Amino acid sequence: MGAALWPLLLVSLTETAGRIPGYFMSYIIFKIFLFPTAFAKNFATIVVTRFIGGGASSVAINLVGGSISDVWRGDHARSVPMSLFGFTSVAGIALGPFIGDVIQTIHSSDRDLDSPWRWIFYVQIIVNGAFGSSVLDVILAKRARALRKKTSRPIYALSECDKSPLLDRLKVSFGRPAKMLLTESVVASFTLWISFAWGILFLFFSSVVTTYQTAYNFSLFQTGLVELAITVGAVVGTAVNPAADELYLRSKVRNKEVKGKPIPEARLYTAVPGSLLFTSGLFWFGWTCRPERKKELTLLKLHDRFTGLFPTIGIAIVGIGIYSIYMAVVDYSSSTITVTDSYEKYAASALSAASLGRNVFGAFLPLAAYELFTQLGYGWAGSLLGFIGFALSCIPVVLILYGRQIRKRSPFIERGEVEQ
Repeated sequence: MGAALWPLLLVSLTETAGRIPGYFMSYIIFKIFLFPTAFAKNFATIVVTRFIGGGASSVAINLVGGSISDVWRGDHARSVPMSLFGFTSVAGIALGPFIGDVIQTIHSSDRDLDSPWRWIFYVQIIVNGAFGSSVLDVILAKRARALRKKTSRPIYALSECDKSPLLDRLKVSFGRPAKMLLTESVVASFTLWISFAWGILFLFFSSVVTTYQTAYNFSLFQTGLVELAITVGAVVGTAVNPAADELYLRSKVRNKEVKGKPIPEARLYTAVPGSLLFTSGLFWFGWTCRPERKKELTLLKLHDRFTGLFPTIGIAIVGIGIYSIYMAVVDYSSSTITVTDSYEKYAASALSAASLGRNVFGAFLPLAAYELFTQLGYGWAGSLLGFIGFALSCIPVVLILYGRQIRKRSPFIERGEVEQ
């Protein structure tokens, strides 16, 4: 929940204050609260410190899309950075549980302050580094101040002409992403789409350990390897993404709206099969992960490790789909008409609006995992999630067919185009 609420309030502030304060403040808060988490004496302390520290770290994560928008201007330049950002976002979340499992496997101790779970936070304290960034408005403001000092002339950047009080800026910072979420159909639909995918991502992490340990006799380390299947899917998605970029760039010859520019909805061509892969992966996982068939598989003399491979393939397929959906959300369209590009001036706000729904689903959907799989069984639970994923697959299809009309009704896109 911290990851959902903190960016909504603070990220869009960086569009006028600069990314550097956002990166450093969020990093410092995150770093400070690693210590009380690592040395916590009770569960309540862990919950509170993770809400604050984890929420602060999510601010920095949500700034990356805006930073890419600031540094790489234009269709072609942004493709590779966004692709790599999408990979690290999906693969990094899968690497976290794996590294945690490795730490707990190689370090065992009965002493409280030397407990394996505490070392997960000790390692973070040791290895975390700092970041830096830039925002065009802030750079221009610094140059204007330097020129005023050097020439004594009244030279001001546009951003210096509107210096609102901090409280007013906080209201705008919270209100802009919320307004986008409620009034921008593109942001609202993509938020629902990525939120469900993100919820599934965390649902897997909450159920894989129990499922594979009880059904397939996997060790903690081996379940961590299963969780890396999401990373494998992200690698495949990243490898295919250049082809998606090529399809997008080639569409400019068919663009009758803005000649010479790629068709905005061409970003979604590969998102449609990606979304269907996401859906099929859920069905695959549900109907191949069958703990109740363990006795049958034993009679067939199939080794637990071998039979556990089948649902793991399904998880990897889901990983490809999640990467595809995530890239569609952060990189939809071009030339000032995408979730990052169409809201180029307000990229961080658009992404923090999507982050709100994404992290709310990520926090709460895993809580339903036990009841879902227990009551419905893995087959029908996977089918239920698959049917929901299939229904949400209509979002990119609708945008491909009617995106142009939808974009014309967007006040944020119109404002961004005028400012460009």
